[in-house]
Amino acid sequence: MDYEPLYLAYLVYFNRDRDYFECHEVLEELWLAKDKDPLYKGLLQVAVGLYHFRNNNVRGGRMMLQGAAAKLENYPARTLGIDLAKLVGEVKEYAVRLENFADQPFPYFDLTIDIVDHDLVEQVRLAATGITPNIPQRRGPQRPDRAHSKHK
Repeated sequence: MDYEPLYLAYLVYFNRDRDYFECHEVLEELWLAKDKDPLYKGLLQVAVGLYHFRNNNVRGGRMMLQGAAAKLENYPARTLGIDLAKLVGEVKEYAVRLENFADQPFPYFDLTIDIVDHDLVEQVRLAATGITPNIPQRRGPQRPDRAHSKHK
């Protein structure tokens, strides 16, 4: 199966670069192209939730992760070539920990999306060769809004 180039870029930015701002940028473009499919919205929200918490916005991180889990939990365990059930479980656990953050603070940590489709593993590997990590990572939108033609 051939996967969308923007989805491949999302996985590269998520797993390799931990660049959750860029994850949002590329997946939002795909989400809009896919008629606002809730599956892509949920995956987008996972990245945004991690982005917020990493930037000390506990409430924003919790809200995004709760929304992501609610959108993603009814999809099959293996969806879009990833172990979605594992991701949803980790996102739910993260959101619960953020709910209790004031009483039980913990340091930020990344999540990894497990890729279970061997074709997807190879497509992500190939896509990664054409995606240069953003160093430093962007912390917000830049004007003019840049196109993501490098991912198409």
